[in-house]
Amino acid sequence: MGFNYRIIIHLMGLLLLFNGSFMLMAALVSGIYADGVTLELTLSAILTQLLGILCMFYTRGHKKEVKRKEGYIIVTLGWIVMSASGVLPYLLSGAIPDFTNAFFETISGYTTTGASILDDIEVLPKGILFWRSLTHWIGGMGIIVLAIAILPLLGIGGMQLFSAEAPGPNADKLHPRITDTAKRLWLIYVGYTAAETLFLSLAGMSFFDAINHSMATLSTGGFSTKNASLAHWNNQPLIQYIVIFFMFLAGSNFVLSYFAFKGKVQRILQDEEFKFYAGFILLFVAMTAVVIYYNANVEISEFHPMPFGAAESSFRHGLFQVIAVITTTGFVTADFTAWTSFLTVFFFGLMFIGGSAGSTAGGIKVMRHILIIKNGLLEFKRTLHPSAIIPVRFNGKTVSEHIVYNVIAFFVLYMLLFIIGALVLSAMGLDFITAVGGAASSLGNVGPAFGDLNPVSNFNGLPDLGKWWCGFLMLAGRLELFTVLILFNPYFWKRI
Repeated sequence: MGFNYRIIIHLMGLLLLFNGSFMLMAALVSGIYADGVTLELTLSAILTQLLGILCMFYTRGHKKEVKRKEGYIIVTLGWIVMSASGVLPYLLSGAIPDFTNAFFETISGYTTTGASILDDIEVLPKGILFWRSLTHWIGGMGIIVLAIAILPLLGIGGMQLFSAEAPGPNADKLHPRITDTAKRLWLIYVGYTAAETLFLSLAGMSFFDAINHSMATLSTGGFSTKNASLAHWNNQPLIQYIVIFFMFLAGSNFVLSYFAFKGKVQRILQDEEFKFYAGFILLFVAMTAVVIYYNANVEISEFHPMPFGAAESSFRHGLFQVIAVITTTGFVTADFTAWTSFLTVFFFGLMFIGGSAGSTAGGIKVMRHILIIKNGLLEFKRTLHPSAIIPVRFNGKTVSEHIVYNVIAFFVLYMLLFIIGALVLSAMGLDFITAVGGAASSLGNVGPAFGDLNPVSNFNGLPDLGKWWCGFLMLAGRLELFTVLILFNPYFWKRI
């Protein structure tokens, strides 16, 4: 059985049309601010849409059926096509004239990683800054639909664990619920973005900064319009607390937001993953804030000005950075790698947690950690009672062995790819801390890392090959590993 290449090309054409439309939005912003790159952005949009039209015209009359193999190709190729076409605004405007750097910035945007090669963000035209944030927002929207609607159909998503009451479809209930799911979740996503933009504007941000940071927050991306990221507003705690709140929402399951708007608050409070997600954050924030406040090696003066004193400042910075790393948003209010050796190692560990399944966050995901821990603890019982059938339970329901095996396989592959990723970076001449931090950050879609890639630096110093390698890690991590890695399996391409 061969592949239905026509449907694959047709869908790539559709994605290019969407991408071109978003470029036109950036061109409109450029025109409003008269920043001098309106023509370049418009030309980028036209070229992208023309290519999309050609793809769709060439494949008209295609078979509409998409089989599982085509699904894997469409998902992975879709992110690559979006990233490859997304470099045009950078290249044509001259904002990032080098193709490798432009592609790195673009794929970092679409995968909502937030790692950047830009040394001075604030000199960029506003249309380019808006396009940069849009790549985050597009990627975040795509991830929601991917997690809720597509990955479960391919047998690799964590969302199979939700009951039929969730708006996400089950594998045997495709229509019309997939369309309904996408519409509802996009509406929530857009609504949250608009709400954060409003609140940030009222708190003192300019409207332009507010909408850009809102897009970066809800997508858990982390691109900022300021060189200092959110540290630019260290003297305005309200702005940082607003971002903290929306980062928390973005890192939680969007299905739970749907339940909240339906008035089913009890469903949220009973959800195991949400309880662990919130519990982890509370515990880690308490630890971080105490170390920041009491440890002599941490310069409280770094957080000046402190409108409400050192205690509030320690709590706020601890809360901000814990949520920013767990949700893989990657915003920074300070260089957390300078907060003692203990906190450096601590934040490195947080990079492997990730947000909730069904969120825009990257990483391993809280749900997988829960299942791995539960299964590990049950192995003690199984050892004592080898004949007993002791299933793993989640939210009071039995989890199938297939899902448990899938989670374990994911974890093993994730750690293996992290080790390989660090080895490859070290082979390019990076020191141990930089290589390990860069691999963990790229694979987890976090953004800031350690060593030469710390929060007050960027990825521009990487060799070109290192940038392409980190881009691959970003893509693999963003698309749940299996989606990308299965394409490297020769068996996948055999006709059967």
